[in-house]
Amino acid sequence: MALSQTLLVYALLCVHLGLSQHYLRLRPSPSDHLPVPDLREDPDPEYDPREQDLAERTLRKKLGSNFDPNFMSISSPLQVNLSASDYQVKLQGPMPNEIKKLDLTETPYGKRVKVGKKARRKFLQWLWTYTHCPVVYTWKDLGVRFWPRYIKEGKCFSERSCSFPEGMSCKPAKSINKIFLRWYCQGFLRQKYCTWIQVQYPIISECKCSC
Repeated sequence: MALSQTLLVYALLCVHLGLSQHYLRLRPSPSDHLPVPDLREDPDPEYDPREQDLAERTLRKKLGSNFDPNFMSISSPLQVNLSASDYQVKLQGPMPNEIKKLDLTETPYGKRVKVGKKARRKFLQWLWTYTHCPVVYTWKDLGVRFWPRYIKEGKCFSERSCSFPEGMSCKPAKSINKIFLRWYCQGFLRQKYCTWIQVQYPIISECKCSC
């Protein structure tokens, strides 16, 4: 079956019973299954690109304007490990309407209480910070069969519940696609044909607090 030059990266790699890479299946990865699971590669080095296949100048030309240094790297980047507190204070944009419009004067018993403007503002700011779901980015090595081989992958912050009371968690809400080159082989051993093809790799770009 002919493959188009631009394919959505697969979420499932069917390699079993010793079958080779030409049985690879490519398909879109649903947003609720992000980040993309680790791929099961055929360990046979015969399906790896050779040194002459990894010429940076040639591959940069093939990838063109799709090369994004903010999300991809040719060499192993410096990994910075951040703590939970590093993610909880970086609020961007306006306060969500569902928080801004909360009526803090109503109680479960039908009575109304008086809440000052300053106290209301501080509570809503705390609630926004507590329920905020940042995207945590870390560098991932995709292996020699991808170029560039390093991708900055997003994950939803999951060290605690994002709701008050607890029960909800941060989950992917939006994703963006970054185009990489994938070394793809068809056929067996000496009769195989290998080339670089473009694949779209989905990356989480936004997380939200949900059930």
